[in-house]
Amino acid sequence: ATRTKSADVERADSGIGQMPARKWRNRASETLSSLQAWEAHRPCTDCGERDLPVETDVQNCNQRRADLCEKCRKRRTERKESVLEFVNTEASYGEDLRIIKEEFYLPMQAAGLLSQEQLLGIFSNIQELIDLNENFLEVLQEEIDQAFDQGDDDLMTVCIGEIFLEFVNMLPAFQTYCLQQSSSVNMLNALEKEKELLRIFLNVSQNDNTALRRMNLRSFLMAPLQRVTKYPLLLSRIIKATTEYHPDHGSLREAKSRIESHLEHINMKTKQEGNTWTLRSFRQDSKKKREVINIEMREAALKTVGWLREETRFVMEGSLQLAQPPDGQWVKKGSKTLKFQNMQVLLLVNMKRVSESSVESAEPGPVKDAVLVLIRDKNNGKFHLLREPLRLSNCIVSTDPDCDDTFELIEIRREAFVFRDSDRARTHHWFRQIRRYSRELGSWKKRRNALPNIMISTPHTRP
Repeated sequence: ATRTKSADVERADSGIGQMPARKWRNRASETLSSLQAWEAHRPCTDCGERDLPVETDVQNCNQRRADLCEKCRKRRTERKESVLEFVNTEASYGEDLRIIKEEFYLPMQAAGLLSQEQLLGIFSNIQELIDLNENFLEVLQEEIDQAFDQGDDDLMTVCIGEIFLEFVNMLPAFQTYCLQQSSSVNMLNALEKEKELLRIFLNVSQNDNTALRRMNLRSFLMAPLQRVTKYPLLLSRIIKATTEYHPDHGSLREAKSRIESHLEHINMKTKQEGNTWTLRSFRQDSKKKREVINIEMREAALKTVGWLREETRFVMEGSLQLAQPPDGQWVKKGSKTLKFQNMQVLLLVNMKRVSESSVESAEPGPVKDAVLVLIRDKNNGKFHLLREPLRLSNCIVSTDPDCDDTFELIEIRREAFVFRDSDRARTHHWFRQIRRYSRELGSWKKRRNALPNIMISTPHTRP
């Protein structure tokens, strides 16, 4: 008989014996049961709960697993509808602005019905609002299109809050329009009574121009007011449908707070100017009150320096204690002879924009100028500047190692100031920020690492 090698033997069993094979089959069965149990109770990807349906939603256009609970499914649907409502209403608002310009402003201008001054009085800064709406809507639409192109049918990657904060500089433009609204309507009423051709034009436009939807000019002029007061409601709907773990949740809340603060500020300004109408009132909390004060200070600072709003960055703002050495010389900053007073201080930087694609460029250009604006606390409801802004290109900023709770700023050949905050860490932060921009400006300081020339000294008596 021919002997068969062991390697040539064909095994009919599993090769691991009957007992181990039985154990292996039992363990595999247990593992499969565990996987099936987990599949039946897998957590929702949004909220983490385990009440999902076992079956897969075959009719879903994305053919994805049913990995969301019913509550989160509804929430995603509501969020998508809210996001689309925000974008669609922004587009409708832009169409109303276009009608104001093309169906009223331009025909009146071409026919010579009103002078340029009268047109400006009625239509205010309508062109600025049109430009802002076009830029804002373009970015919103790009985000929507990109989400759909990437298969995000629920628009979960669209961050309305972040986009709104990027265009937050459009809010002062709304303020300019709203504050002039009362005088604009009064002027339109007076001119319509005075000029028969204007009255005929407005009547014919309302009745025969189908683009106007039988609405008169006054109704269209209310569009910016209606839009700015609707932003908080639209943002609230998106916030309600957005889980707190979503990356845009914090930005949405901040955007809502910013717009409400601006609306409160507009209400306050209209009351100060004696107008009878006000925008819808919003609940004020301490945070909103502080933001309204900040808006007022920024307006005062911008008016003083005369910079363009879109080229200005407010690096820091807040309350500081200020003292001036009596002789204008370098003194020990911890000296008890210094008398400190509370002051509102704003650090403004003028940046040249590299890109013109948005209102606030994501890539700011080089620093053109930087100033420190000193504002006294409110007196009789208004802010007053202590002096003209301190240009950091003409200043030296220093600290004393023996007194680390203050820093000194010397304006060459003029005055010296000692600053401190109630919080030492914040004092250091102010110092670092002011010194940073001071070093970037002034060619004479670049040669000396921002150190003063020993031959330069402030006068013994201030002018």
